[in-house]
Amino acid sequence: MFKKIILKNGLRIISVPMRGTKAVTVLVLVGAGSKYETKKTNGISHFSEHMFFKGTKKRPSTLDIAETLDKVGGAYNAFTSKEFTGYWAKVSSKNYNLALDWVSDILMNSKFEQEEINRERGVILEELNMYLDTPMKYIEDLWEILLYGDQPAGWTVLGEKENILRFQRKDFVNYLKNHYSARNTVVAIAGNFNQEESVRRIKGYFRKINKNKPQGKKPVAEKQNKPQVLIKYKKTDQTHLCLGVRAYHIFHPDKYALELLSIILGGNMSSRLFISVRERRGLAYYIHSSVENYTDSGYLVVQAGIPHNHIAQVTKLILEEFRRVKEKKIQKTELQKAKDYLKGNSILSLESSDNNAMFYAGQEVLTGKILTPEEKFRKIDKVTANQIQKVANDIFRNNKLNLAMISPFKGKEKVEKILRI
Repeated sequence: MFKKIILKNGLRIISVPMRGTKAVTVLVLVGAGSKYETKKTNGISHFSEHMFFKGTKKRPSTLDIAETLDKVGGAYNAFTSKEFTGYWAKVSSKNYNLALDWVSDILMNSKFEQEEINRERGVILEELNMYLDTPMKYIEDLWEILLYGDQPAGWTVLGEKENILRFQRKDFVNYLKNHYSARNTVVAIAGNFNQEESVRRIKGYFRKINKNKPQGKKPVAEKQNKPQVLIKYKKTDQTHLCLGVRAYHIFHPDKYALELLSIILGGNMSSRLFISVRERRGLAYYIHSSVENYTDSGYLVVQAGIPHNHIAQVTKLILEEFRRVKEKKIQKTELQKAKDYLKGNSILSLESSDNNAMFYAGQEVLTGKILTPEEKFRKIDKVTANQIQKVANDIFRNNKLNLAMISPFKGKEKVEKILRI
């Protein structure tokens, strides 16, 4: 069983002991990401994440930071999303104290030197260029740009090139002071470790953490009254598309029904769209559906890479499946298969300490409430075919429909004509 402790300064500690493993993961999750930025600071959450690996007093250089865990065969990294940022290290259990010292050191003692900031600009610009040259990834950004437009939810995590070139040390200092606080930070430890000793050490390592109240984010504004299309012209060998609908935030009672609906549509290799588009017609190598539940918005989206000359056909096939789940109730066997897939996939994921740490810390940061896997499974089991059909009729509407594409195709009007459920 996991254990949650809240320190006097507001820092939350979540410990998840795991039997039968020789690994341990230390994860620090901060409730701040690109949704917490302004137009002028867009990209600074991600840029800051990079700067935490550039040196501390104890480990003065990037090499010192990296070698610490490389010497013991550890895995480590960081990530930035729209609503949180994470820093983690995974090591053998005998090196647990080293991992905790390392993670706390980079978060509490990083120097953010101007020389390193200037050097890192080039790295981030190349990361941005990499995404722009990878349509399979870049289409996901375009999808959210289409949904949310010119507001924090619609800005990219990496930010604009102009911002990346402009940020100075004072910008990072101000951002961290306003957004990195004990009150929105969770330290999670999962794997083979001593719980009591861990709490004592974390208290010591994070005793000087910022205690200020962190700044919040602007709520997402959503307004749509007809289907929307966004096409990014690019000479690619295949068209990459995201076709989907606005849906539910993370607190919505129907979010489990939504997830099961996504699995039925395109969540695995026996899903409806995988069979229809790939296996029966050979029109895609990859096609899948997924759900995103943010704290104040959400969506269901189908993503695929398809031949340029079959855009209309694939779009119609996807819309046909949207209509079918609205009109005809899911069969009991298909619903049970989706439930068993979701639960089984979750169980396999939670075999690893890093996924366990993220499972518990992610819930805590986003919702302030943690459900165990068993509690989640009970909610999944309660979902009925009637509930899924009700969700399908709620979300699969023309005024919630959106299509984003990266393609040399220029016929936006042709696509708009068939974009009807």
